[in-house]
Formats: sequence, C-alpha cells, structure tokens
Amino acid sequence: MRRTAALIVGGGPAGSAAAIALAQGGTRAVLLERSRDDEDALCGGFLSWRTLATLGRIGIDADLLNPARITRARLFAGSRRVEAALPFAALAVSRRRLDALLLARATALAGVERGVVVRAVEAGSVRLADDTRVSADALFLATGKHDLRGVARPAGARGADPTLGLRVRLDPHPRLAAMIGDAIELHLFRGGYAGLVVQEDGSANLCLAVHRSRLTETGNPGALLGALGREAPMLGERLAFMTSLARIDAIANVPYGWQARRGDAGLFRLGDQAGVIPSLAGEGMGIALASGLSAAAAHARGGPAAAAGWQPRFARAIRRPIMAAGLARDLAESRLAPLLVGLLPAATIRAVAHATRLPRDAEDGTRPSLVAGAVNA
Repeated sequence: MRRTAALIVGGGPAGSAAAIALAQGGTRAVLLERSRDDEDALCGGFLSWRTLATLGRIGIDADLLNPARITRARLFAGSRRVEAALPFAALAVSRRRLDALLLARATALAGVERGVVVRAVEAGSVRLADDTRVSADALFLATGKHDLRGVARPAGARGADPTLGLRVRLDPHPRLAAMIGDAIELHLFRGGYAGLVVQEDGSANLCLAVHRSRLTETGNPGALLGALGREAPMLGERLAFMTSLARIDAIANVPYGWQARRGDAGLFRLGDQAGVIPSLAGEGMGIALASGLSAAAAHARGGPAAAAGWQPRFARAIRRPIMAAGLARDLAESRLAPLLVGLLPAATIRAVAHATRLPRDAEDGTRPSLVAGAVNA
C-alpha cells in the first residue's frame, strides 16, 4: 500500500488549487486525476471578478485564460429582456483551458498522476481501478459533481424532480458573436434556464440546468433543445447556429443547494463536494478555488484533524451566496419569470450579482467569513 501525507482526488480547479496552496504551505501532495489529457468539462465557463482575483493570487494571469472581458449581464424570459452592467469585469473560459493552466502550475509543485481512476474510499484509504490502495493522513475530495463510493453525498440532496446539466458548443460565427457580444446571457424557461457566453476560442458555450421532467416530456436532449427553442424565441435564435454534428453533453442529478455542514477529521470536501451553488450565479468555480485554498490553509495550521472544524466553517462562508442563488433560481423557474423580467430594474441584476459572490475572506482556513447582510464588492 502506498502512503502519502496529503492525497487529492480530482484535478479540476478545486484539486489543483489545493495542491498549489498545500505546496506553498510546505506539504507536497499527491494529486490523482482520472483523465490522461486535458478535457472540457461540462461547465458554464464563467469567472467572476472575485474568482479572477483568486486566480491571480495563485499565479494564473487572467489574460492567459481569455483577453476579452464580460461587462454585462442580459436576461431573457419569453419576449422580455433586461440588461445591466456587471459590477466589475468578468471573463469566460473553457474548462479545458482553465484546468490545463491550473494543472500545469500544480504539477510544478506537487506529485500529479494522470490517467488514475479512483473507485472508492475504504477503511482510511482509496482503492484505484487496478485495486491498488493509497492511504493518506489527509484526503482532499475534489471529484466535482461526481460522487465517490464510500464518501457519496446523500441521495436525498437530488430532490423529487432532479436537475440535469446539458451543454452544447456552438461553433464560432460572426453573427452569433455579435448577438452575444461582451455579455453573459441567461435565458429563462419553464423548469430551468440556460446560460450562454463566448469563450476564448470564439465558440459559444451554452449550458442548461433543466428539471428531469422536461426531458421526460420530450424524450431526448435534442428534442428538448428543439422544444426550448420554440418556447423561448431568443434562445431559439441562438440554437439556430447549432450544427447537426454538435455534441450534447449531459450530467444527471445535480444537487443544487447542497452543502457539507459536518466535518470529519482527515477529510476535506472541496468544490461541489463542499457545496453546489445554482449555476445561474456563475460562482461555482469561485467556490471550487476558494475551497481548495481555504482547506490547504486550515491543513497548514492544524493538520488533518483541522478538517472536522474547517468543513462547517466553510459551509457557513458559502451559505449566503448559495441561498441567494437558490432564491434567484426559484424565481427564474417560476411562472412569474416573464413578468418579473419585464419589471426588473437593472440595479436588481447588479444586486443579485453582488449577493451571489463569495465573501472576501472565504479562502481563509480559520475565519467563519460571516458578516450578516454584508454586500461584498
């Protein structure tokens, strides 16, 4: 059996950030990533101004991700739309690009092993696909929305009508680029919503969060997109640029709103394993990065045992943005959405953008990051 002081399972933003921060604190971790090559995970690809600041602190230059900036948010419901300037500039980037840069930095500081599939956590160690076992004093779980046997999130977190994630890439096209411009678009429809943004290679990344019941009505993802295009005319205009060869990626049972409020010594849950913010907030990758840095800071101060206290503290730090995003999601999916969008002042969009950002000190491994009612720039 192999043994290491710190083992990270998952090489996405949360796992890479943890590896970087652990190394900076004097602990060289082993990071196991199942993919051999850089892949494009199903993700909205939006990085808020708060997330860009975090990336800068660990040595990732925003211009290397995408030199273009997103300065506006645009909201559609039925035939209605509203637009507002974002509080600060953000950007869009593919997960392939973001993960590659983060993993390259992590590889320079930690032991990164790719093409390694972890099957389960059993009796204080992880079991790999080849039945090899690796034990660690501290396990950093960064498997994203995918659960790992032995440390899976409760099934009840998915709800009676679980949410599915769908993603399709729309090839670069000047007319589509002109439609979207420097905005992040949010298209609302019955039972879900879709986010659309132009990424670093000029393609448009369309990600949907939709309840399973909508897929059941239509039978398959392609038919669902067709139905949504007819139901939401402005979304239909964008979907007209989808080619017959476009691949529709999907992930089932996304537990939006779930948080890990209880901690266990030696186990740090990171990213979506720590808390799942509704994707319309655009703060999922911010939570992932902050969790990796915060957990590493807690480990540097208190070792593996610090996980028991860190996990509930981090849950408190992300509670407000997750609650705010959950409320926004409920309104977005309600029958009142078209009316609300018609009446919504631009200032409200900016207020929601503020409310769904992480607190400034969320990366700290010790402070609870709670200032009730505070608005963070």
